[in-house]
Amino acid sequence: MSEKKRKAPTAAGCREPSAKQPKLEKAEKAAGWLQSLVKQQREDKKDIKLNEKRQRFLTDTKKIKQGSEGVLYWMQRDQRVQDNWALIRAQQLAAKEELPLHVCFCLVVPKSELSTLRHYAFLLKGLQEVAKDCKQLNIQFHLLRGAPGEVLPGFVSDRALGAVVTDFSPLREPQQWLNDVKKKLSEDIPLIQVDAHNIVPCWVASPKLEYSARTIRGKITNLLPEFLTDFPPVEKHQHTATRTAKPVDWEQTLASLDVDRTVGEPQWAKPGSEAGMAMLESFIDVRLKLFATQRNDPNMAALSQLSPWIRFGQLSAQRVALQVRRCGKNASESVAAFIEELVVRRELTDNFCFYNEKYDKVEGAYEWAQKTLKDHAKDKREFIYTREQLEKAQTHDKLWNGAQYQMVAEGKMHGFLRMYWAKKILEWTRSPEEALSIALYLNDRYELDGQDPNGFVGCMWSICGIHDQGWAERPVFGKIRYMNYKGCLRKFNVAQFERKYCPKKRINSSLNG
Repeated sequence: MSEKKRKAPTAAGCREPSAKQPKLEKAEKAAGWLQSLVKQQREDKKDIKLNEKRQRFLTDTKKIKQGSEGVLYWMQRDQRVQDNWALIRAQQLAAKEELPLHVCFCLVVPKSELSTLRHYAFLLKGLQEVAKDCKQLNIQFHLLRGAPGEVLPGFVSDRALGAVVTDFSPLREPQQWLNDVKKKLSEDIPLIQVDAHNIVPCWVASPKLEYSARTIRGKITNLLPEFLTDFPPVEKHQHTATRTAKPVDWEQTLASLDVDRTVGEPQWAKPGSEAGMAMLESFIDVRLKLFATQRNDPNMAALSQLSPWIRFGQLSAQRVALQVRRCGKNASESVAAFIEELVVRRELTDNFCFYNEKYDKVEGAYEWAQKTLKDHAKDKREFIYTREQLEKAQTHDKLWNGAQYQMVAEGKMHGFLRMYWAKKILEWTRSPEEALSIALYLNDRYELDGQDPNGFVGCMWSICGIHDQGWAERPVFGKIRYMNYKGCLRKFNVAQFERKYCPKKRINSSLNG
């Protein structure tokens, strides 16, 4: 390859998970072109307004409290400054009332095996970039320590803030935080929620639990012209706070957290919106054209690799969709397949978690799936493995072991293998309940994009048939869709993947230590 030709660009010093890289056919634009282009697009669209359907008032009070000293954006799921409808809404409110603008994040670290350095380092380093961006825009950023219900209402009162804007998550814990804050917040302060994560707001896309992608696809597609718009920029705020935010010692904060440091930071994924944008740029330049035909081959670099940045809200899915559509005109088949996954399938997972309180339980499955799993719960299993054996990749199946190793080492597992991996856990454990519990534990502990609706629904699809149909009945699985090793052999070069991820010395040293 000529030195003038661009290699697969990576996120500002990041390396993508190792896979065979496609050759480039011609010289590409200079690295960083997308960031410059997007900045110009925002400037050109300064007059774009927030669609009122994207927000909802969670309090009876709708007017900002008179005599207040600022407006607060309580950042939760969408940890970025630009391309963030919740922060855009908060700035509009503050500017209209000629008030300072504040952003806060409540840092909560549960005592749990799922609280790892991998997740919290990515989160905090991303927030460090948010704080830096806020400072440049005359916005005060506050890092609060503790559960939102315990620290946020008092913070709002102490700072005399007159309105709270927050973003949206369908998951149980953030929903509880929201209720806790709402109960303790002064009645004369409006609490406004903006869905800044989904392109079509979850409550607008559908008012009910959707059965499958087929039933929600048309609803979302019909609304895309209304909601898939450009973003206006979050601009330098014109009203300065008299009380500034307490500076954050980010290194000390990370060092102080009670997290499992044996699950370390993967080298390929650098936290922050800037790095996320660079990974999007590399996808558009190098991998997008391969997506339609090679996305199910774990040996090929054909996927976007964007899930960690989208999961932490460091990159807007709406921004991703806009740029892929605009820049992928010569790869229309890939663009269509990618938009289906990024928009329809991903937003379907928010629908499932929002309208189904048992989104992580077998009881949350369809009746036919619960019945078939129960009917076959006592079936004889050829192999039975414990959670510890699975975690250490100690099975008879080299492909499964390799996928598990990749997840532990890189914080990433190829999408096609995620399905195989989860279905084998159903086959090799004593009950569907145990299988689902183990799959979610491993996913949420090791995947950088874990503890997210995509992960919950991915495991529920594989093990409980969510968003799927009944198939030919067989032992253990019943009517749940079956996947096996021979099927993988037909899809891709399994031996190549096993050689890369399943050498014995790797498994023994990295997983058993």
